[in-house]
Amino acid sequence: MKQRRTFSFLRRLKSFQYAGKGVWKAVKTQHNLWIHLVAALLVIYAGFFFQITRTEWMIVIVAMGGVISAEMFNTAIELIVDMVSPEHHRMAGAAKDVAAGAVLIFAIASVLIGLLVFLPYLSDYYEINC
Repeated sequence: MKQRRTFSFLRRLKSFQYAGKGVWKAVKTQHNLWIHLVAALLVIYAGFFFQITRTEWMIVIVAMGGVISAEMFNTAIELIVDMVSPEHHRMAGAAKDVAAGAVLIFAIASVLIGLLVFLPYLSDYYEINC
């Protein structure tokens, strides 16, 4: 049986270092993540510009974080699949497609959230009746 370790603040800090390394690796190598990050920056700018409510901020932050996290999970799945199945395999391709589909679903949901949050502000700003 594996012996339980006692809590170590230094080990916790090290785990954050590994997580940061993973985020940086994804940012450096994943072009789709760049698109999501640029979109997130635009949404943050719009949020400050239109002075969205605290509740709207919470919803928008969850949507942005969800899309970025989904993209990173997709990247991790692709890396693992490529490692265990370097040659093309139908099931490996299906796993990668499903992971990419999950990102797409979250991104579409986030766009809908963005529309629900920002359309009223855009309507008021441009004096358009929706």
